[in-house]
Amino acid sequence: MTMQLDLWHLILLLTMFLGACAGAGKLLLDQLLRRMDERFEAQDTTAAANQRQVAHRLEGLEAASRAERDQWQRVERELLNLKAELPLHYVRREDYVQAVATIMAKLDAMALRFENILLRGKNQ
Repeated sequence: MTMQLDLWHLILLLTMFLGACAGAGKLLLDQLLRRMDERFEAQDTTAAANQRQVAHRLEGLEAASRAERDQWQRVERELLNLKAELPLHYVRREDYVQAVATIMAKLDAMALRFENILLRGKNQ
C-alpha cells in the first residue's frame, strides 16, 4: 500500500498540525492564566484579611497605649497631689525631736517651779 501526498495535502496537514498545536497551546495558556488569576485573587484575599487583622491588632495596641498613658497621667497627678499634701501631714524627725525637747524643758522648768514653791511653803 502506497500513500501518495500532493504538495497541497502536505501543506494542509502541516497547517492543521500547527493549528492544533497553536490551539492546544492557547488552551494551556488560558488555563495557566486562569489558574494564576485564581491564585492572585486568593493572595489578594489573604493579604486583605491579614491587613484587617494587623489593623485590628494595631488599634488594640493604640487603645492599650492610650489607656496606659492615661494611667500614667493619673499616677503622676496623684504623685503631685501627694507632694503638695506632704508638708501638711509630715513632720521631720528633727522638728519632732526639737518640739519634744522644748516641751520636756518646759515641763522640767514647771516641775522646778513647783518644787521651789513647795519648798518655800514648808519653810514658812
